[in-house]
Amino acid sequence: MNTSEATTRGVRVEVESHYVRDKSDPLQNRWFFAYEIRISNDGDDVVQLHNRHWIITDANGRVEEVKGPGVVGNQPVLAPGESFEYTSFCPLKTPFGTMEGSYEMVTDSGATFLAKIAQFALSEPMTVN
Repeated sequence: MNTSEATTRGVRVEVESHYVRDKSDPLQNRWFFAYEIRISNDGDDVVQLHNRHWIITDANGRVEEVKGPGVVGNQPVLAPGESFEYTSFCPLKTPFGTMEGSYEMVTDSGATFLAKIAQFALSEPMTVN
């Protein structure tokens, strides 16, 4: 499934991934995927995204973890009812794999929690896994 959705403490994370054919080169074992993320604050508290943690697994079972501050250069603050959308990319050495992870969120009162990013597939169309 190339989509996923998870909600943690009122923070909903929706993902949709796509194969990017014009940036991929299967003859060089390079497949390129884009993923679009929408983070919505369905809760009652103002929250800020501080850090991201991704777990990327390719078709050979190779796992890569990516951690860092914010997303695409931003640490968005979301009041109740607000959302933030962005697009990012992931290269793989196999035609399919998965991503999942979490965002470290901090409330206005200083409470920290991990908003889950449910697993989603990265897959070249017409590839059977």
